[in-house]
Amino acid sequence: MTKVSADRELCIQAGNCVMVAGDVFDQDDDGIVEILHDDVTGEEAERAAEAVKLCPASALSLEDR
Repeated sequence: MTKVSADRELCIQAGNCVMVAGDVFDQDDDGIVEILHDDVTGEEAERAAEAVKLCPASALSLEDR
């Protein structure tokens, strides 16, 4: 299992996370990242890892549990 974290203060509202992992991430009314599930496995974890790579603000992180 992998824990997903986001630093909302670093988020620049690019939306890359939602485009690649919309089942894990969303954006609030201001475009700031929101985490839908903070524990992911399997394909969700793979998509979350891709979102971490694509985040231009480095606002996302993963931690294996």
